[in-house]
Amino acid sequence: MKIYTKTGDKGQTSLIGGTRVPKYNIRIEAYGTVDELNSFIGLIMCQNIDSADQQLLKEIQDRLFTVGSSLASDPEKSKMKIPDLKDSDIALLEEKMDAMNTSLPELKHFILPGGNTVVSYCHIARCVCRRAERLVVELGENSFVDERVTVYLNRLSDYLFVLARKLTMDFDSEENIWIPRV
Repeated sequence: MKIYTKTGDKGQTSLIGGTRVPKYNIRIEAYGTVDELNSFIGLIMCQNIDSADQQLLKEIQDRLFTVGSSLASDPEKSKMKIPDLKDSDIALLEEKMDAMNTSLPELKHFILPGGNTVVSYCHIARCVCRRAERLVVELGENSFVDERVTVYLNRLSDYLFVLARKLTMDFDSEENIWIPRV
């Protein structure tokens, strides 16, 4: 099987269901941004972090493929059975955040990205996740989007923030707090 199909050479691509759309279509932007996020999650996984964090990130990558397949489907035409997000996927992120928060200092300031490489990667992934969420919300204004997709992306960005804080502590770094000039 060849990877290249040449069907996109004129700036069009197909959704699941066969609908052809321009590559700048909001649906393509949304799932492309989810793919970008998934790549950053992979980068975080490659760092020297504990295996439990790596395992959860691998599960998150799987869920992001689920999100991507949902976004890549034409809700009007696709007959293909695709995986679904479940409420338990959202609950898992909340549970993991709650567990991490028990060992973190109280948040009293805004946190500036940085401190070390893996923490910075978490903040980049968080920002990409927020962009994906904004695109999905915009898409949902004119087309069907499973509500769980938006909620999952919202929780995932929160999870990435808390993971950044946890990894700051794991690596015995200091949080880079923002003290505004007033």
